[in-house]
Amino acid sequence: MDFDRRRMIQGAALALLAPSSLTAARAQSGEGWHPLKGDDGKPVANARLPVELTGEIEHLPGVIWVGSKSTAVTLYEFHDYNCPYCRVAAKDLHLLVKKRPELRLGLINNAILSLGSMQAAKVELALFLLKGPAVTYEFHHHLFAMPGTNDGTRALKVAEDLGVPRRQIEPVADSEKVGGMLREQIQLAANLGLAATPSFVAGGIGVLGYPGSKTIGRIVAALDRCGEAVCPA
Repeated sequence: MDFDRRRMIQGAALALLAPSSLTAARAQSGEGWHPLKGDDGKPVANARLPVELTGEIEHLPGVIWVGSKSTAVTLYEFHDYNCPYCRVAAKDLHLLVKKRPELRLGLINNAILSLGSMQAAKVELALFLLKGPAVTYEFHHHLFAMPGTNDGTRALKVAEDLGVPRRQIEPVADSEKVGGMLREQIQLAANLGLAATPSFVAGGIGVLGYPGSKTIGRIVAALDRCGEAVCPA
């Protein structure tokens, strides 16, 4: 991609990383924490999140929905395409959706680690507008399956492999519409206090970091049983 010609991220890109106008501390105050442990047995940082903010996730533009059409068992993941733990989570979540047909998974960009992350996220959102969530999920899965650093050029190559030429994607990825979609996703993650990648929202709580496939599986099972990330004893 000619980044002098195509201003995919430049200019306003770093503004996407501006701190939230709301205090992330509200979401990380410790109020309402569950005794949640990761696959390694260590405590997992989690906090009750404001309902008025978690309710906004459903209305975010460009969320990739995977799995069940029912909202009863919903897990949201906020990811960055250059986060190594997100790469592991992508594979595990793909298998979990197949294993648990009741699961509805929402995938949301929180591209905060690098300029390349934002470039890849913009290609994803352009593909979402052009081809819809099914093709975009293929893109998401394929890009995370590749080792190494992800950026706009690599993301465009993955999209081309899925049959969408870069000449079609580039102008959409460069558009104000896609830039606005990405800003909304990143801003909501910041407002929720989700400073780690990946982070998850389930049953009204935010989970910072990737606790492992078994722990995520237990969270989904609890959502199915009682609507909470951890069911009362």
